[in-house]
Amino acid sequence: MPPVSSRLPVFPWDRLEPYKATAAAHPDGLVDLSVGTPVDPVPPLIQRALAAATDRPGYPTVWGTPALRDAISGWCERRLGARGVGHGNVLPVVGSKELVAWLPIQLGLGPGDRVAYPRLAYPTYEVGARLAGAEPVVYDSPTELDPAGLRLLWLNSPSNPTGRVLSADELRETVRWAREHGVLLASDECYLELGWDVEPVSVLRPDICDGDFSGLLAVHSLSKRSNLAGYRAAFVAGDAEVVGELLKVRKHGGMMTPAPVQEAVIAALGDDAHVAEQRERYAARRAALRAALDKRGFRVEHSEASLYLWATRDEPCWETVAELAEHGVLVAPGDFYGPAGGKFVRVAFTATDERVAAAVRRLS
Repeated sequence: MPPVSSRLPVFPWDRLEPYKATAAAHPDGLVDLSVGTPVDPVPPLIQRALAAATDRPGYPTVWGTPALRDAISGWCERRLGARGVGHGNVLPVVGSKELVAWLPIQLGLGPGDRVAYPRLAYPTYEVGARLAGAEPVVYDSPTELDPAGLRLLWLNSPSNPTGRVLSADELRETVRWAREHGVLLASDECYLELGWDVEPVSVLRPDICDGDFSGLLAVHSLSKRSNLAGYRAAFVAGDAEVVGELLKVRKHGGMMTPAPVQEAVIAALGDDAHVAEQRERYAARRAALRAALDKRGFRVEHSEASLYLWATRDEPCWETVAELAEHGVLVAPGDFYGPAGGKFVRVAFTATDERVAAAVRRLS
């Protein structure tokens, strides 16, 4: 039997290791702007909630506690503007990457089915399709796809890597098209609370979905907005029938959010102040890095939301990566996200203030 890994592309970050070694040799140390991993402290109220829940010897449930479901439903209504979100519409997951990678399998997709995602995209959409044996398909405009055999359509707004935000009109039209053709639409909205130049909106908002969650899933994460990447805390919300089927499958797979993490999520979703504070940190880092990139001759495209600047000097991306590595600054090559990114780099502003300041000095 051929190994499952033979279906998958080369893990992209392994290709970056030689450049990381070069950057790390800089006399003032490495400035890693390649991976969007949080570096700021977990907010104290979340730490306290986790600590208070450490004496949990029993198994947690896959669906989570009623209090967790209340917290997710309430957040969807308060923050997304969704209406009528009940317990049957929500499901905690063990980090959003897990959900993205395994969703096609959990939906029963396989050979003969097609999974579509943006031409420039988070690599795990393709990985999920290949794990299931389905055909991965890229698009520029989702409504121009051939619907034959198309079972799952991924949206990503705000986008990783480009930071592009889909307008309300674009979302409405895509929801209409997906329903017309019987395609499940999954919207990856993990950066929704990190809009800078525009305000991102969810597919679950009533004016987008007509107050009907049928055929829709929205995926959300606490990794970025609450610095909880290490907690693996996320959830999916939407069509109750689809969510219910996922719950049945995931029960058999033991895909449970740990009980202390469930309590941490309740605390995180109930507090907006720490999110606003974190946004201020990111906004300052974003402004400093963007100014430095402009001075160095880069052109920044899109980037109106998320935690990245999508930058180019109209040269092959690996040349840009190599040149910046010589200055101790590591960025992600655009072709990690598809061939269309071959002349771009993704610059994360998730480093500390001190490391961002060091990058600004070197870029200048």
